[in-house]
Amino acid sequence: MAVISRSNLKKTWYYMKKNGLSAAVLAVLERLETAKEVPYVYEPPREEILERQRSSGLQGPSFSVVVPAYATRPDHLRALLDGMKAQTYPNWELLIADATADGSVFKAAENWAGECGIPLVGATEGQAFLQRCIRYLKLEKNLGIAGNTNRGIEMARGEYTGLLDHDDLLTPDALYEMARAAMREKETGMRPDVLYSDEDKCDDAAIHFYEPHQKTDFNADLLLTNNYICHFLVMETGLLQRLLLRPGYDGAQDYDLVLRAMTEGARFFHVPKVLYHWRCHQDSTAANPGSKAYAYEAGKRAVEDCCRRAGWKASVSHLKHLGFYRVDYEGGVFAQRPEIGAVAGPLPGGRRFRSGIYLADGRMLYEGLRKGFSGPMHRAALQQDVRIADLRGMKVRPAMEPIWRTALERMKGSREEDVFAQSAAFCKEMEKRGLTILWDPQGPCA
Repeated sequence: MAVISRSNLKKTWYYMKKNGLSAAVLAVLERLETAKEVPYVYEPPREEILERQRSSGLQGPSFSVVVPAYATRPDHLRALLDGMKAQTYPNWELLIADATADGSVFKAAENWAGECGIPLVGATEGQAFLQRCIRYLKLEKNLGIAGNTNRGIEMARGEYTGLLDHDDLLTPDALYEMARAAMREKETGMRPDVLYSDEDKCDDAAIHFYEPHQKTDFNADLLLTNNYICHFLVMETGLLQRLLLRPGYDGAQDYDLVLRAMTEGARFFHVPKVLYHWRCHQDSTAANPGSKAYAYEAGKRAVEDCCRRAGWKASVSHLKHLGFYRVDYEGGVFAQRPEIGAVAGPLPGGRRFRSGIYLADGRMLYEGLRKGFSGPMHRAALQQDVRIADLRGMKVRPAMEPIWRTALERMKGSREEDVFAQSAAFCKEMEKRGLTILWDPQGPCA
């Protein structure tokens, strides 16, 4: 996608109004620098791989895919249906919960089903799971995005239920990859309650793909800062039918859902492949962040509610980028969250950002990032759980202070690789004690 586009100009304008000129200049510079990198090219699975998946005979879980439809463009609906028909894993049903008054969605679905030989039936209570079938539910009135989706969720009969927006697209291997991941994890005795994949964005014609979101494995504190899970998400149907979407959080209903699932102790599993294309057009949140300002307020309320349910006294605030939040704890994080053993932060000094977060091979995350830049998906500006952090940028729980100070003394005059080894050893000791590390971009004393 072009760096200078109407969508990006709108984003820059909203950003400058919210954060001021100097912050906007930094954001533009970061975007321009990112544009110099090798451009993203979505590479669909090769046909021989798809054919191998089709002929694999994989016996995995069944999936219900729920689509809330309202005044859906016929070409968008047809593309969505084509994407379902192309799935290499056959154990699925598609539920369309349609609040459109004029019958256009049903007519388009009926015409498509007739052409493609896919059954189209009315969705009714007590109906059994129907493989490779469209179940259509006509809603008497528009209940809003959450209410419409809930009606479809209530009708779901698959073991897992996925949520698909009416103008977005699944890759042909999406359900196969989800099924394979669910089965693999189940064999280890850890059947996932929620699975989520990477995603990218596409233009209205679904020709140009850009801004891939290559996500992390489950990270609870990162989830408190933004809905990085987003699309494609499938959830164990019983759990989803118990939680449902809450109408008071329209615009951030998916975010509220995953936060409540996290609070319930759900097991999350990340499938590191792009399986979902988020279509961007003039009014979509993805292309025009100002079009749904209410969604960002709903997201903030969802995080506040999550903190209340966890028993934390905390305040939630918007960050510079829309849809991203910060949690501050009354009396400090140690007072509210006994599971956190240390708060780590960036290392001071230098012309470039030094996060103090180590990867397993000793490299530092976001190494070389210009100070003031927020990094990929703004993660360098977000609170998050980390496995290994630099001892020199830490504040630790009082019970860990003697060990921490001893490690710091031992570290004096050490080479960088020795600093990593000492830091990794200390972090491993905390892990043995059941303690975690929260990384805070504002530093451990924030």
